[in-house]
Order: sequence, then structure tokens, then C-alpha cells
Amino acid sequence: MFQYDLVVVGSGPAGRRGAIQAAKLGKKVLVIEQGKRVGGVSVHTGTIPSKTLRETALNLSGWRERGFYGRSYRVKEEISADDLRRRLLITLDHEVEVLEHQFARNRVQHIRGKASFVDPSTLEVVKDDGEVVKVTGASILLAVGTKPFRPDYIPFDGKTVLDSDELLDIEELPRSMAVIGAGVIGIEYATIFSALDTAVTVIDPKPTMLDFIDREIVEDFTYQLRDRNMKILLGTKADTVTRLDNGRVELKLDNGRHMVTDMVLFAAGRMGATDTLNLDAAGLDADNRGRLKVNPETFQTSVPNIYAAGDVVGFPSLASTSMEQGRIAARVAVGAVAKEPPKYFPYGIYAVPEISTCGLTEEEMKERGIPYECGIARFRETSRGHIMGLDTGLLKLIFSLKTRRLLGVHIVGEGATELVHIGQAVLNLKGTVEYFVENTFNYPTLAEAYKIAGLDAWNRMGDIKSEL
Repeated sequence: MFQYDLVVVGSGPAGRRGAIQAAKLGKKVLVIEQGKRVGGVSVHTGTIPSKTLRETALNLSGWRERGFYGRSYRVKEEISADDLRRRLLITLDHEVEVLEHQFARNRVQHIRGKASFVDPSTLEVVKDDGEVVKVTGASILLAVGTKPFRPDYIPFDGKTVLDSDELLDIEELPRSMAVIGAGVIGIEYATIFSALDTAVTVIDPKPTMLDFIDREIVEDFTYQLRDRNMKILLGTKADTVTRLDNGRVELKLDNGRHMVTDMVLFAAGRMGATDTLNLDAAGLDADNRGRLKVNPETFQTSVPNIYAAGDVVGFPSLASTSMEQGRIAARVAVGAVAKEPPKYFPYGIYAVPEISTCGLTEEEMKERGIPYECGIARFRETSRGHIMGLDTGLLKLIFSLKTRRLLGVHIVGEGATELVHIGQAVLNLKGTVEYFVENTFNYPTLAEAYKIAGLDAWNRMGDIKSEL
């Protein structure tokens, strides 16, 4: 009756993981991708490019060695946009090659073209050459991701006023930049360009930023940014953005302040890429940001045979969680059992410095009325931190006073997104403060910070053995 057991629209983290999972279960799978190459936003304009740009910037600028050799230290004296792009292209080629090989190895079919619904089980695909084909699937997984939000009052030109997708194609590095939006994407790019010695100003109408992160971590992070002369204007809105005749850009803020800058990055939100799918024909509705509502356990939409996963379903919009959502959705869609994933997953912000968090924040502990104790370790307290020349870096552990279990791990500093997995494992396995006190860590490592933080909390919580 149907050509395919599962038709997947989009080949980003959710789409590719869902497609491969269904194929491994012996199902006939088709992936439809409208981009020039498979991989979706994650590979071509989002996760992989921004993290590659970050790594290239830190390497060429000598950022990691400045603790020893001073702020004027450089690996490459003059860094150009071409230097950044060269490594990016090599990385993207590798990612696409790996993905295409995975599809071929698992016998996942894929075609290029724009898909739209004809009915809940049928999609019309318009290929680049104009050919139109119709495909049917017993189940359909929408993993179309998101695209930058582009309001009408911002005069985008792709050169001096850009969104986060266009930023990857700049021809030269700006001497100054204003970033509108203090969310994850805005902060990541703002700090990357700051590390390249661009004078950066971040503007956001909200009075706070990164509200889902523990406040103590955000305060430490904010201090580091201001210490290197980044301007952070919270509670401030850019009323107008105007391109000037001299090639620069003028911003007028709602507090009466004017500023002129070489480049403006608008990174205030993203929209679900659902506007071309003809959702009405499938009986689906998207919200005002183009996102789809799903059952959080099965990722099934209001139409029984249609599923959605990844950024198009909203928070947390992480490549890691999108992959897991796609896998679960595919298993449910083809009638396989899908186990619920562990309760706590890590959140990584690839700014300079990195932030990573897992579990409850101190604010959430207070809201839930859970008696708790915190343990703090600074990277400079570890021998490895001294060896690396680290003056900054903070690890914070939160324990329940009643059960002594670890309930939250929060890190800002070098390697945060790698270090968090130790805390994540202990958290999901319901480990206690004693694990960190009694465990032996490699020496010298940054991971020793876990023992320091564990001891810091244990010293105030008391020794459970002596109390019994």
C-alpha cells in the first residue's frame, strides 16, 4: 500500500538518526533533504560550523596560551576570514562523507528536493531540475529543523547586517560587531569573535541572559566577558538598525544611546522550517514560531502516523537530544519498543569559555524546597589548571542534604562540555557525595576538580559514617 515504511523529511541529527534506526530494524526508509548536501542545519550552518569556527579561532589566536604568554600572544599574527573558512570546509566535507556512507551502509534511500504534504501519508517532492515525484509512507517523521528569525525592521544585506547562517560566509573579519540577542547562538558567536579581538557589544531587551543556567555560573561567565572588555547591554532594545553610506551600521537603542559598528549579527531566535510543508493538507498546525507540538514520550503529532523531532519541536534544541528524539520517534513509528532515555541530559554552550550543565540548578532546588549543599572547585586549584595556565574556570556540584545524592553539575571554563559527562553519569546512576570523596582521579587532570568540589560540600555536610 505504501512505498516506504518511514519517510523522513530532513537529514539533520533527528532525521538521520531516525532514518538509520528504522533501517536497522529492517524497514524501508526514504530521506528527503532540500539542501545541496545531506546533514541539515547542524552540519552546514549550525552545530558543526560554529564549533569548528570556535576551535579555529582559539587555535590561530593562541587564546589558550595567553595565560602564560600574555594577552598579546598570537599563533598567527593576521587572521583572515579565509583562514577560518578553510578548516570549516574540510570539516564539513568529512561530516557529509561520513553521513552518506552511513546511509549507503544501512540502505537508506535519499533524494534532494522540497517536500510538501498532499495528504497525511503522501508527500510531493519538487527536485532541483523541476521534476515532481510523489512518495507515500506508512509513517512520516518531520525533522526539518529551524531557520533564523528575520524581522522586517532589520535591513539584512548578507555583508554588514547578517543572520547566523550568513555569518559563516563573511569576506573579512570586522573590527567591531554588535550582536542582537543574548541567547545561546548570539553568545557563542559574540565570544568567538571577541577571542579574535573584535570589539563586541551584546544587546538584548531581557534583563537577564541564559536563564536556564545556574545563576552563579552565569555571573562568573559574565564577569569573564566583561573582564576582556566585551560590552553587555541587557534590558536594552535596538529600536533601529541603519546601514550608513560609509559601509558601517548605526544602531539606535531604546535608552537613547547611539552606536556605530562595522557589522551587526541578528541572532534573536529561530523559526521552525515548516512554512513550505503545506501542513494544512496533513491536518497539522504550527505555532507562531513554526514549531510542532508532540507527545514528549513518543514524538507523535496530533496526526497519528506523523511524528516530529529535533529543533522543530522546540526546547532544548540540541543536536544531542535531537538525535535521541529522532531515534525514539522512529522506533515508535515502525512499531518497536522505545525505552525512555535517562532523566538528565547535558546542555553545552560552546562559547569562550564553554558552559555545560546537567541536572537541577540552585534556583530550582530552592523552588522545589529541597535542602541542599553546594561544592565549588576552581580550575586554578588543580595542578592541571596551573600547567595549562588557567586563571578562570569553575565547577559547581549540588547535593541533597537528605539523600546526599548529586542533583546538579554546572561548569564554566576550558573543557566544560567534556567534563560534564562525569557528573552526568553519577547523577543518572544516583550517586552520592561519597563517590567524589572516595574515588581516585587521574593526576594531574581538570577532572580532579570533581574531588575538590566533592570535598568542599562534604566538609559542610559531615561524614555520614561518623553520624551513624
